[in-house]
Amino acid sequence: MAVKCIKSLQILVFTLIMLFFSAGVFGQEQPHEPAETHHAEAEEKLDPAKIIMDHIKDAHEFHFFTVGHFHATIPLPVILYHEKNGWTAFSSSKFEHGHSTYQGYKISEGVISAEDGAKVYDFSLTKNVVQMIIALTILVLLLTGIAKKYKKGVGVTSAPKGWQNAIEPVITFVRDDVAKANLGKKWEKYMPYLLTVFFFILINNLFGLIPGSANVTGNTAFTIVLGVISAVVILASTNGHFWAHVLWPPGVPFLVKLILIPVELLGVLVIKPAALIIRLFANMVAGHIIILSFISLIFIFGAMSKGAGWGFSPISILFTVFMYFIELLVAFIQAFIFTNLTSVFIGQAFEGGHDHHDEADGHHHDVATT
Repeated sequence: MAVKCIKSLQILVFTLIMLFFSAGVFGQEQPHEPAETHHAEAEEKLDPAKIIMDHIKDAHEFHFFTVGHFHATIPLPVILYHEKNGWTAFSSSKFEHGHSTYQGYKISEGVISAEDGAKVYDFSLTKNVVQMIIALTILVLLLTGIAKKYKKGVGVTSAPKGWQNAIEPVITFVRDDVAKANLGKKWEKYMPYLLTVFFFILINNLFGLIPGSANVTGNTAFTIVLGVISAVVILASTNGHFWAHVLWPPGVPFLVKLILIPVELLGVLVIKPAALIIRLFANMVAGHIIILSFISLIFIFGAMSKGAGWGFSPISILFTVFMYFIELLVAFIQAFIFTNLTSVFIGQAFEGGHDHHDEADGHHHDVATT
């Protein structure tokens, strides 16, 4: 019940913000302004690609909406290292949304540089970093609270309560349909990692659906790090039997081996991690682009005429709400797919040697029985 209330509240807030956006756009149209100024503003409104990319990419502030010259934002700390001046820290509000410089630094398209042309290393807490820390903190507090209930016997000797009812089926699903299905007898060894990956991706996917938040899982840096970590786990799970088949495939003509060996190595070291990285990134970015595209239609029709803008607003909002519910489903699906593919690749890494070992054990058992 609590989850449904939270989702309904998010949808309500999102819809109200969209209505407020559309009203703000029409309210800015003033017929007595010079034609050149009005034309420039119209062109700015008719650039949906820039609006969408500004929302998707990382930034040094949380931007919620703009009305006239008022920007509803939460500035974040900027931490820089200059080759000559050393460390500097200040609020991103000092840049005044890119319209001014501060202490010899300027920002353009989200990138901070020095006016003197010197190299600047940016260690700022951007919105992706801040949101990821917040999401991770909430996830840890939630799961540790559930774990304490289990230690007290709640959910063990009695029926589960509260968030236990929501989390326990998910953990059981990952255990039975992901870990055990792909890893066999070794499922317990990898269960902590698989659960960590699943819930970490899921919590960031859900936070990314909050209006004004960052699309963390739609950032290549986030997915690359997860893909590299999974690749390390996969490679650490390999055995001699696996590498023997990769480096010298049995039963294959010599000339074919010259082609097959590089392909196999490329698949293990590049293609499998890339599949994890690109799939998560592309799906999460695509959903946000579709939602923002429907919202942009309000601005496009509004720039044509007020009647068209107001008339299309309900249709655009309905499609946006529909896609929002689809994205809630995609948030769970993408967390599952990344976790499931990781377990499949891990299972493939030791499957050959594992099966061979099991066959040998079975043979020795049959001999002993005979």
